[in-house]
Amino acid sequence: MNVNIRKTEKKDYPAVLNLIKELALFERAPEKVTNTAELMNEEENHFQSLVAENEEGEIIGMAIFFFAYFTWVGKSLYLDDIVVTEKYRGNKIGTKLLEKVVEFGKKNNCKRIRWQVLNWNEDAIEFYKKYGAKLDGEWINCDMEGF
Repeated sequence: MNVNIRKTEKKDYPAVLNLIKELALFERAPEKVTNTAELMNEEENHFQSLVAENEEGEIIGMAIFFFAYFTWVGKSLYLDDIVVTEKYRGNKIGTKLLEKVVEFGKKNNCKRIRWQVLNWNEDAIEFYKKYGAKLDGEWINCDMEGF
């Protein structure tokens, strides 16, 4: 399948938001999405994003990531999400998106790329293991919201 991976443009934010909502539904938390295309537009300096589009120009996948600084290693990337719409999974689109994120990290002298995966998402876990990612079951997520 021919897929074009490119930098996200402002006009893509509604489609990206639809993918975010699809992911939230898959992760059994659709009510947690409070982001909007307008908010993405306002906050676009805080994240990087790539989209995957099919031959018809339909956005069928995306990756959102941002620079982070980890005290033990320095400049890094945090990969917040890779999403491929269900109809197109199994076509190596996630792999292509991850490879572009890795390429971006290398180009920007990042020392690490970090992300999370739900412990029940076996398909994603296997995908990341095949890619050489180390999964750490020791750390616990901490979130603070609404301040």
